Amino acid sequence: MAVGNVLGYAAGSFNKLHKLFPFVQTKACDVYCANLKSCFMISIALLSTLTILALTFVREMAFSRKEPGETDQEHDDKKIPFFGEIFGAIKNLPMMILLLVTCLNRIAWFPFILFDTDWMGREVHGGEVEDKLYDKGVHAGAMGLLIDSVVLGLTSVSIEPLARRIGVKRLWGDVNSFLQIAWLPLFS
Repeated sequence: MAVGNVLGYAAGSFNKLHKLFPFVQTKACDVYCANLKSCFMISIALLSTLTILALTFVREMAFSRKEPGETDQEHDDKKIPFFGEIFGAIKNLPMMILLLVTCLNRIAWFPFILFDTDWMGREVHGGEVEDKLYDKGVHAGAMGLLIDSVVLGLTSVSIEPLARRIGVKRLWGDVNSFLQIAWLPLFS
């Protein structure tokens, strides 16, 4: 997830993204609008490609085993619950395919999450859409999301070895204590 987030937010913070699709910038749609449209075009392309690849190359396989002495007709008549099939499919997926799908999914979601950067430009930096302050806020918001994704990736990689070394209960307690300390400035 973190790799997809980092790539997505890095693309979102690039202010010349609209040059990839010259037709998105019009009189009614300025540079910021054109960049957002370009993000959505990339998102649509990634999601479409991923869906087509999954539907084309992933073969469906039966998850239920035939009982000894059971006829083919009896076996075919058994109903498998929907969620049982879904969880069985996820359980049997190779890890690299699962990670690739998650990465591409996170890249495809970044335009939606990128609206958080508009809040930084308007509310935190106090700018209007075509101001330098707004532009500065949007870039700061994208950088914040990028840093968040890097921290997510580092945490994902380090949490298991850390839990094995100091123990799950101690890790849980330490993380909650750290979180309480991090929230203290909000009350001052």
